[in-house]
Amino acid sequence: MKKIQQKIETNPLSILRQAIRGVTPDITIKERRVGGSNHQVPIEIESTQGKALAISWLLAASQKCPGRNMAFKLSFELVDAAKGSGDAICKKEKTHKIAEANRAFAHFC
Repeated sequence: MKKIQQKIETNPLSILRQAIRGVTPDITIKERRVGGSNHQVPIEIESTQGKALAISWLLAASQKCPGRNMAFKLSFELVDAAKGSGDAICKKEKTHKIAEANRAFAHFC
């Protein structure tokens, strides 16, 4: 049996760009106090703010996983994000799900 291997790009700069592009969110949630309760309000963000959030999510996800040193952990997280998996991608999807669920509170911002 032959192994079918996916073509993985080996240029580190393009992998970094692809990972950041995949993790960058379009929308985020902020907590607002209205009346006596707190609501999570979805807010659209700019691309620069989204990229900064994506980089911080990538760093947090790489710090969370066990490993030898930060360089290996960050490289593994970047490769996973470029492939479309990993903790940073899960964080983006979770944020989008919460924002979609709380779409009714969008008028509070």
